[in-house]
Amino acid sequence: MVLRLIDGIGNLTINFCNGAGALTIFTLDAIKTFISTKLKLRKVFTQMNHIGVNSVSVVLLTGGAIGAILAFESYNGLHKFGAERFIGTLVFLSMAREFGPVVSSIMVTGRAISAMTAEIGTMKITEQVDALKTLSIDINQYLIVPRIVATTLIMPFLSLFCTICGIVSGYVIAIYALNVNPEMYMEAVREYSELADITKGLTKAGIFGFLISAIGCYRGYITTGGAKGVGIATTQSVVIANVTIFLADYILSSLMSLT
Repeated sequence: MVLRLIDGIGNLTINFCNGAGALTIFTLDAIKTFISTKLKLRKVFTQMNHIGVNSVSVVLLTGGAIGAILAFESYNGLHKFGAERFIGTLVFLSMAREFGPVVSSIMVTGRAISAMTAEIGTMKITEQVDALKTLSIDINQYLIVPRIVATTLIMPFLSLFCTICGIVSGYVIAIYALNVNPEMYMEAVREYSELADITKGLTKAGIFGFLISAIGCYRGYITTGGAKGVGIATTQSVVIANVTIFLADYILSSLMSLT
């Protein structure tokens, strides 16, 4: 029993290392292609429209809901100590540093990265990728790099929109539903908030965009097994991307707290 457990842990570790190594090599090849070849700007803008513009509504809705919830829940705790004036600070810092970049990345993963994996995976199993290679078309330049660049560039904007919507909804709830003094609310925000809080959140969003797009493209590119394989690859890309967001968020938050 113990030997089976150790054997299972060993196999999981080996598979994880193999997968992480293959993903790293895939990403490095994409970076090399980005540096050494001409970027296809039309494809980048097309992907930015698909990934960013089409995701704005769900990002704004989610950000607004989280901002309102933060205002309600923080009021319940701070009201006991007569510290309602700090609701604005809590909402602002939470949205700018954490919820803005994290939630927008999760929404984009579910809406756009999954579609990205399915699209590339379908091209892979129907041999369209092989056909492009036969025509001497660089797959990284044609399929991979534009998607990674577009996601990396558009994610900070989506994070900013999510943050702003959350802050505005938190303000509306605090002032008009919870009867918090608006002058005290804004004074606390100005006193305890800095521009660095916003820039750190935008930096996180850009890094998240790079990571989730690389994962989505990689899982689509290695798809096998027909239509069932596309479904499996899509599910795996969403799960892996979300786990990566949380792990990267912890690491980045730890590093940024040192500066």
